[in-house]
Amino acid sequence: MVSVQKDRLAAIALGGNEPSPSGDPSETLVSALREIAGRIGPLAAVSRFFRTPAFPAGSGPDFVNAAAIVETGLAAEEVLAVLHEIEARHGRERLRRWGARTLDLDLLWLGDRIAPDPETQAAWVGLSPERQRAEAPDGLILPHPRLQDRGFVLIPLAEIAPGWRHPATGQSVAEMADALPEAEKAEICPL
Repeated sequence: MVSVQKDRLAAIALGGNEPSPSGDPSETLVSALREIAGRIGPLAAVSRFFRTPAFPAGSGPDFVNAAAIVETGLAAEEVLAVLHEIEARHGRERLRRWGARTLDLDLLWLGDRIAPDPETQAAWVGLSPERQRAEAPDGLILPHPRLQDRGFVLIPLAEIAPGWRHPATGQSVAEMADALPEAEKAEICPL
């Protein structure tokens, strides 16, 4: 058994709801996982794939979502840059916020790092829904500021990292997933 330092584990959310050069959304996620393993580091765990309603509601066809834990020696900013390159290679265009897409890769956390600092991270977590739709951070925010709000991230993540604790709130992934509305959880189905 290989020992892995906790600060070298990164969590990545994967999703897509449009075909890419790699195929349908499930095929695109498989292709992206191969690239992540080859460019960021070995995959320590991958969730099942889930069908989830488009977010926000009515913004496009259902998504296929998953989560992965990756062992990496890269810095968070390097991981994010590689994720953006992988998205682009799969036809991702950033035309509008929260729109349909071929591939969406989000760095959820890297170890227990809070970036850029606890105050900025907390400010982005506390952003109103209206401001969330209109504003995007100009730099990396870790853990991802919407992590605790999104069933399409938490349900897959709870399969592979239920005990990871948010360094700012102390809540585990399992606790965050349990706190989601029952109706939202019921809409997220394994493929």
